[in-house]
Amino acid sequence: MKIERVHSKSDQALFLEIARKLYADDPEWVCPLDKDINDIFSTEHNIAFKDGNAQRWILFDDKGEAIGRIAAFYNNLHQKSKNPKTGGIGFFECINNKEAAFLLFDTAVNWLKNEACEQIEAPINFGEKDKFWGLMVKGFKNPSYQENYNFSYYESLYTSYGFKLQTEQTTSEIKYESFNRERFEKLAARVFQNNQYEYAHFKMNQLEKFAADFIYIYNLAWANRPDFVPMTKERIETTLRSLKPIMMEEAIWFVYANKEPAGFYVNVIDINQIFKHLNGKLDWWGMLKFLWYKNFGNINRLRGIVFGVIPAYQNLGLETGLIMKFYQAILKKPQYKSAELAWIGDFNPKMHSLFKALGAETTKVHHTYSLLIKP
Repeated sequence: MKIERVHSKSDQALFLEIARKLYADDPEWVCPLDKDINDIFSTEHNIAFKDGNAQRWILFDDKGEAIGRIAAFYNNLHQKSKNPKTGGIGFFECINNKEAAFLLFDTAVNWLKNEACEQIEAPINFGEKDKFWGLMVKGFKNPSYQENYNFSYYESLYTSYGFKLQTEQTTSEIKYESFNRERFEKLAARVFQNNQYEYAHFKMNQLEKFAADFIYIYNLAWANRPDFVPMTKERIETTLRSLKPIMMEEAIWFVYANKEPAGFYVNVIDINQIFKHLNGKLDWWGMLKFLWYKNFGNINRLRGIVFGVIPAYQNLGLETGLIMKFYQAILKKPQYKSAELAWIGDFNPKMHSLFKALGAETTKVHHTYSLLIKP
């Protein structure tokens, strides 16, 4: 076996093709968009390169066939709260062979060690935490957009190498027939009757206003997290514009307390129900298929991607109000049968309790691992 760095455009294409080859017979896999992966490793598109670096490798067997891939990266901007210096590994794909997997891990680890990293998180993204983060260890079906999906044997490859569990994150799904509607209607009624609280759904023609409100809420609600990185105007406006094709204004709700932004609940359509037909290609033909499936396909699931309330207004019922506003809006769109409640870490027991009370069922589990690099 031999391993080579990704340099040329043909290498970049092969890096993508390896996943298509490995998952060719897996009916659950949805090919990520080529553009999404390429942009992550583009110095023009990924601002993480301003304070960090990344490298990719491809593994070949003795016959010259590509059998695996891996990426390693670090972002100095995220080091303020981390000691020792931490790097990341992601976009790992490999045949079920420990020797091959360990060669890929060794290569990534040695590169990060040479970059003065002393700890590694894996598998993670070189950028936003809501994308390509964590190893799927339970569920293995209905992967959502930019959610890691992988073979079940990857867990053994990671843990055998020495990676230790750092965080467990769960995704739950709630169907309208299991939603504990009566209980939450009663709880929300008290909030709706309180004149100091006002609810409003997102409007694209007021993007700048809602972007500013999002930043205000996010930077207060997540400030106490040890890995917190402040949200910026550039970051959120770019994100909102990228989400425009899958946005439904009535599925994104904000709450205001005494006229000040206090919380949000952001949902989008499950775009992977469309992307599974595109094989990662969003060229002109892919765009035509995207528009057709969006308008005429059986898109029946929504995905909640972020939910937050600032500390001063937590546990006062605002969370319940956001959920009920979303529920009332979606009742008018009967094609949607369920909603995913995504990406809740084991460090957030309050949100887990809320989802259980709603009647949600855990459908997927992802693990993020850590590894200390020996000097």
